[in-house]
Amino acid sequence: MTNPALINIVGGGLAGAEAAWQAQRQGVRVCLFEMKPERFSPAHQSPLLGELVCSNSLRSEAPDSAIGLLKNELRRLGSLIMGAAAASRVPAGKALAVDRQAFARFITEALAEQPDVEIVRQEVTALNFSEPAVIATGPLTTDSMAESLRELTGREQLHFYDAISPIVFADSINHDIVFRASRYGAGDDYLNCPLTEADYQTFYQALTTAELMPLRTFEEARFFEGCLPIEVMAARGYQTLLFGPMKPVGLMDPHTGRQPFAVVQLRQENREGELYNLVGFQTRLKYGEQRRVLRLLPGLEQAEFARLGSVHRNTFIHSPGLLTRFLNFAARPQLFLGGQITGVEGYLESTAMGWLAGVNAARLARQQPLLSPPPETAMGALVRHITNTEVRDFQPMNVNFGLFPALPGRVPKKGRGAAYAQRALEALEAWLARL
Repeated sequence: MTNPALINIVGGGLAGAEAAWQAQRQGVRVCLFEMKPERFSPAHQSPLLGELVCSNSLRSEAPDSAIGLLKNELRRLGSLIMGAAAASRVPAGKALAVDRQAFARFITEALAEQPDVEIVRQEVTALNFSEPAVIATGPLTTDSMAESLRELTGREQLHFYDAISPIVFADSINHDIVFRASRYGAGDDYLNCPLTEADYQTFYQALTTAELMPLRTFEEARFFEGCLPIEVMAARGYQTLLFGPMKPVGLMDPHTGRQPFAVVQLRQENREGELYNLVGFQTRLKYGEQRRVLRLLPGLEQAEFARLGSVHRNTFIHSPGLLTRFLNFAARPQLFLGGQITGVEGYLESTAMGWLAGVNAARLARQQPLLSPPPETAMGALVRHITNTEVRDFQPMNVNFGLFPALPGRVPKKGRGAAYAQRALEALEAWLARL
């Protein structure tokens, strides 16, 4: 007999896919709405669910880092997205990176195989649901859905801009110039373009005088500090890039036996090693300018681009005071919000908010008590951030230990990450045991 409980989920990105997966595991029927391929956002290209539009990296695997801890929590919680990452992993040193096509295909096929999940390919423009629903339309929420959220919240939508890094074909890279290495001898998963001081001066001059794609006149550029366009960083000072994405520390050029003046790292983009992205080189330079400027980098003189960089609008709501710790709206409890639109930043942070929204929407449909993870966990720390009504200028945030409750007593700086992680996993296990 089919379970009569039903929830609707709008958006088939990481958060929506995770929400759908967790909800059907709770024993409810799911109707997952995805507007692709009927309509594509400016940054999406594939009809698959779970499409990654920025980097293919899910960041550090270090268990004593905040993002590494979040990964371990999601694994423990049966995350579909972490399962997809494990099945589509590509070399990236100490980071977890994926073949984005294989990753999205895994997610799409996994959900399509579930008898209690119906995938409806159409755009949803209004919040007129009678059943519990999760809105996980992400940072590229359409204008019509943004307007519906605006009407619900009674506040103007906030926004910022995110930027995409270019991707080059591996066979167009000059391997006589680039060298393979990770920083401080931690493997050889990256290709490195070494720059002399003269090379850097030439590149910097070209970058800071290149033409940019114009923003729409009625919108103010508010870039997320963790994903600044390369030209925005360069405009802050001649040496800024040398302490950011072009820092040479921990790398020795085997051709010279010396540390380069500056370095651009390239990370493998797919399993076959045919594509590499320029790490930290998100940009809104005009396409012709990107080709001209980036081909000034040693080793990329003849680079052919599989994708050029771009900038797109990211939309999020002012969650504090609007969302409860269960991720539903205080003014409309049947409506949940999941993913980056809640005010978190990052693939896995969005996934985590999708997990919680999906679980709680399913529990509401089954008339069960709603859940909120302990604040000591990475997931709980993110919930704490987006529901903190004391914050003055609410901005999207990656998971970091600054969001966690302070550790008791004095813990040496070197051991704090491990202490946060141990406390979090113990709190998670105790929480799950109570459930």
